[in-house]
Amino acid sequence: MSLSPARVRLALIALALGGFGIGSTEFVVMGLLSNISADLLPELWASDPEAAIGRSGLLISAYALGVVVGAPLIAALAARMPRKRLLLILLVAFTLGNLASALLPTFEWVLAARFVAALPHGAYFGVASLVAANLLGPGKRGQGIAFVLGGLTIATLAGVPLITAVGQAAGWRAAYLFVTAIFALTVVAVALAVPAQPGNPNASVASELSLFKRSAVWLTLAMGAIGFGGFFAVYSYVDPLTTEVAGLPLSAVPLLLIVIGAGMTIGNFVGGWAADQNLRLTMYTGFGLLLASLLGTALFASSPIALGVCLFLVGAASSGLSPTIQTRLLDVAGESQTLASALNHASLNLGNSLGAYLGGVVITAGLGYASTAWVGIALGGIGLIIAVYALQLHRTAKIEHTQPIAWSPPAG
Repeated sequence: MSLSPARVRLALIALALGGFGIGSTEFVVMGLLSNISADLLPELWASDPEAAIGRSGLLISAYALGVVVGAPLIAALAARMPRKRLLLILLVAFTLGNLASALLPTFEWVLAARFVAALPHGAYFGVASLVAANLLGPGKRGQGIAFVLGGLTIATLAGVPLITAVGQAAGWRAAYLFVTAIFALTVVAVALAVPAQPGNPNASVASELSLFKRSAVWLTLAMGAIGFGGFFAVYSYVDPLTTEVAGLPLSAVPLLLIVIGAGMTIGNFVGGWAADQNLRLTMYTGFGLLLASLLGTALFASSPIALGVCLFLVGAASSGLSPTIQTRLLDVAGESQTLASALNHASLNLGNSLGAYLGGVVITAGLGYASTAWVGIALGGIGLIIAVYALQLHRTAKIEHTQPIAWSPPAG
């Protein structure tokens, strides 16, 4: 039975709410590094706050590595499972993982909880993107992907700054309890609004893993993992960039997060639309803008206005690349659509881990917080080189693009 436009909208909103929760749990730590460091690493914080913040960056890396591990594992094993049921299982896991993050007592236990809480991340976005594309119909893959990712980018615009403010006022643990409530609400929303969709009855672990035989898949994953690291090298340390480099008060951190979130939200929807029109041009433009805005951050971060403008553009460029890279990955993945969708988020979160780690390295080495932007430029530049090579190789080999998502009206 075909769905009414109103039912489709409700289902898409429910899926995007999951993205909102994921964006909140992934990014809220960036604005609370000082609070978390002071609470979980009190002795190191008292003697060397810069080193404590650098070590707390491991919480970001741990989450990102959890995504990298969970995305291919869950997607490959669960490709045949009905998609709605799988989404609900993943959302329950998110709820419990974030509750553990809020309640566990030590840095080491919270580090482990962040890893576990991240395991469903890639699989959720992968399956939700396929469901959204099916709901919207053929020819709108980029827009379907962008709609689900829109929940994440709206989280950076509204949810993360709000939850950061809650964490600064009531303690960082309160922030993760807030995130836990978001996921509990999403479980209910998806259960009520998303129609049933079957998994792939022909899928198997072997067939899903066959995509790793394709060099184009590896190049696309590397493009995201390395190139996106340029964004996270800066975003992970927006707290000290705001307070220590630009000289703004701690209360300005949520405002800068709103600025980044606005850029990400606009960039995501523009990137999703543009990827459906001209993927190659969209990818080159996104990487070019990312590099230019990172350079501006490196040179002018001490100016509050310049920092705000550059961070807006960093967010817009990186978020515009996300649906573009995922669309490219679906193009070259053949029949392994579930795993390909999930792997995009694994690669982007590998970039998260890489950027956060390398940013922490240069900070701990005493090069200053603004040095993270130079790390971002190096990573973004490598990502652009990979993109140029991959797309030129595609053109030379005359690889045929496919329309891998077979659309059929979803069940009521």
